[in-house]
Parts: sequence; C-alpha cells; structure tokens
Amino acid sequence: MSTTQPTKTILRLELPTDPRWVNIAEKNIEEILVDHAYCEQKAATSGISLIVKYPDKERLVDEMTELVAEEWSHFERVMEQLKKRGYKLGRNRPDEYVVELAKHIRKGGKRERQLMDHLLVNALIEARSCERFKLLWKNIQDEELQKFYYELMVSEAGHYVSFVKLAKEYMPADEVDARLKELLAIEADIIRSLEPRPDRMH
Repeated sequence: MSTTQPTKTILRLELPTDPRWVNIAEKNIEEILVDHAYCEQKAATSGISLIVKYPDKERLVDEMTELVAEEWSHFERVMEQLKKRGYKLGRNRPDEYVVELAKHIRKGGKRERQLMDHLLVNALIEARSCERFKLLWKNIQDEELQKFYYELMVSEAGHYVSFVKLAKEYMPADEVDARLKELLAIEADIIRSLEPRPDRMH
C-alpha cells in the first residue's frame, strides 16, 4: 500500500477527533496502549465471528483469515510496546464507541444485508482507528511510537477499504454506498456524544 497519508477523502469520516484527545492520550500512554491491545484483540475476534457466521462466503472467509492473522500480529506488537515500557496488559474495558455503533447493525431481513451492516460497521471502526493512529503519529514525542503508529495507520486504512469492497461483493454497490453514508452520519453523532477519555483508543 502507498505511504500516502489517509485523508478525509479516503476515510470519509464526517467529524474529526477532538484535538484534546491526543494531548490526554500522550499523558496516559500506558492506558492508551492497554486499550489499544484490547482493540486489536477484539478486531481479530470480530473477523473470526464473521467466518463462523458466514462460512459459505468464500471471499469473506479468505479475507477474514488474512485480517485475523494481521490483527493478532498487531496485538502482539502492542504487547511488545507495553512490555518495553514496563507496563502490563491490565483489565479489559467496555468500548462505548463500538457498542453504540454495533447497535445499528440491523437484524432480520436478508442475510446479505446483515452481512453488509457488519462489514460497514467494522470498516468505520477501522477508519476511526486509522484517524486516531494518524494523530498519535503526528503529535506524540516518542519516536518509536511515532513509527509504530504510522505503520498501523497505513494498515488500518487498508482494512477500511477492504471491508467496504467486501460489502460490495455481496450487495449492490449503490446500496452499500447509501448505507455507508447513513452509518457515517451515525458514527459522527456517536463521536460527538462521547467525551475524550485518557484510557480509550476510541
């Protein structure tokens, strides 16, 4: 993938992160790294869940198999950063952002429509993570973490694009685009409603 910085044009997020977030994140980097580790773990688990739920979708299974391996490698890399700094994994914390976003995955109706919603919600989580990683890369003083978050930023942008393309594999492109537009507006409202926290990646 190109090393071009992900932009609003690519990610299409409607509301940028509150600039206060990166300031409190840097001052609480242990908490941020712990939460980040769990985010990568949950991303891998989400990919496994999609494989289990849709084993008949060959393209989905192939792509999620690769994604799960990559997300788990990210988890291992975050764990390395924690250990280097003398930190421990600590407890898991509920991710209010993901919980609220997941409420908009529609139940009932066509199986493929449910799959589309799952894929697009995952796409938006990746997009927001990418945006947060970009902020960390550009603003924190720790040079090792700058490089680390640049690499992960590029990876998450690729995941976002892959999830949207995969949704279009199983549903008409115009329907996917329309639903993505709806979910982008919902995602912005969720971000607007959440206070920046020193112990959360999202």
